[in-house]
Amino acid sequence: MARARRRQPRVRWGRPLVPGPPAVGAPQPAGARPRAGSGKRGRSGAGEEGRARAEYVVEWAAKDPYGFLTTVILALTPLFLASAVRSWKLARMIEAREKEQKKKQKRQENIAKAKRLKKD
Repeated sequence: MARARRRQPRVRWGRPLVPGPPAVGAPQPAGARPRAGSGKRGRSGAGEEGRARAEYVVEWAAKDPYGFLTTVILALTPLFLASAVRSWKLARMIEAREKEQKKKQKRQENIAKAKRLKKD
């Protein structure tokens, strides 16, 4: 499973707008406590975060099914439109290829027919 990338702090004139987390290996100020989840043990994994998100979505769908379905349909509509356009273009390409193949086959047949007539 892919790990989430940490966003880089926004910088203006070489200084961060919002203080970000310290760089890896940077010296810590005296008395600084480690951030929650910075150790390898006891860290919540991506699985727990995904499970919590899934539970939230299921709860949302149960509480407001029409709003949930409306949101899902609105989110998927551009994908359906893109799929329809790509399918239409693919169908046109296949038809053009078949037409070209029929044209080549007919040409080959005519060439073969002309050769037979020359021999006679």
